[in-house]
Amino acid sequence: MSGGVDSSLAAALLAEQGHEVIGVMMRLWSEVAVGVESTNKCCSLEAVDDARRVADLLRIPFYLINVEQPFKQRVVDFTVAGYLAGETPNPCIQCNRHIRFDYLYNYALSLGADLLATGHYARVRGPEGQHTAATGQQAPDSPARDPFTAHRSPPAASYSLLTGLDPAKDQSYVLHVLTQEKLARVLFPVGEFTKPQVRAMAAERGLPVASRHDSQDLCFLADGDYRRFLRDWTPPGAIEPGPMVDSSGRVLGQHRGLPFYTVGQRKGLGIAAAEPLFVLRLEPDSNALVVGPAAELGRDHLTAHSVNWIAGQPPAGPIEAQVKIRYKARPAPAMVSPLADQRAAVHLAQPLRDITRGQAAVFYQGEECLGGGLIE
Repeated sequence: MSGGVDSSLAAALLAEQGHEVIGVMMRLWSEVAVGVESTNKCCSLEAVDDARRVADLLRIPFYLINVEQPFKQRVVDFTVAGYLAGETPNPCIQCNRHIRFDYLYNYALSLGADLLATGHYARVRGPEGQHTAATGQQAPDSPARDPFTAHRSPPAASYSLLTGLDPAKDQSYVLHVLTQEKLARVLFPVGEFTKPQVRAMAAERGLPVASRHDSQDLCFLADGDYRRFLRDWTPPGAIEPGPMVDSSGRVLGQHRGLPFYTVGQRKGLGIAAAEPLFVLRLEPDSNALVVGPAAELGRDHLTAHSVNWIAGQPPAGPIEAQVKIRYKARPAPAMVSPLADQRAAVHLAQPLRDITRGQAAVFYQGEECLGGGLIE
């Protein structure tokens, strides 16, 4: 539970279905910076109070657990390292991989829970073809184990991750890290509804968070300014100005530090040119920012590492799929070829302008999310 409308309604729906529901909220790491509020947006005092009020209304237990240290190590430090390496990382993917569906997942099992439910807009299709988010079907029992260290084998039957029915809110992109083991034990109760429906259903139930605004910024940025955050949380000299060059290497100006730019960026370059210039790539080895006209922007291929195939294993050969290269990107037709070492090659039918190292390439066939990995 986050104190938001989505997870609050998820808890309410499951309680109505007769599940024994336990509300759990995570206290995440937040920075301490001069002149800025040092509260993580996902677990502010207001959010904690809202989640507790909903739990009281539903008459369910409510626990607030501290995950500041793993969140700092797995999400915040990873994000900073990615920016310093010339990437544009997606912290939400790391949070889902290591915090929500690892740390929190194992915490839920340690309480004796059968399932972990969240307010994500996605759906799970079980081995019988049913949508487990809608039915609340119980996952198969597993043998006794230490939930913090043991890993059971994926179930023989196949679970599929589907997009949420609301295309504007679909979050399958950041959930492509889920495995068969996790999909057998997770529920996404609001994935079958649109956001307006969720707000209306929450209001019908008298939930006090029915009209609460969605959080948009990275949760651990106290003021929403990631450039200020990087300046404060990197060692002296880690971010330095450097040459801004064109494709031929001709120096056009000076950039303020590579982590402050991303592929496809046009605004904020600070140089005059006969035609608009865009960031083409970042070269951390030489600390150079390569810019050029729109005609030079875009590629029709990429490779990804740390690829997770939701089916549990990669396809036998190349497959046709639709690929999203950013959370809000439109799916683009492509041929995806599995490679060794959890990598994949993607050949796009048409070039895309903003393929960016550190973002995820996520593969789809229709409404089914096949998996994905990080663009290298």
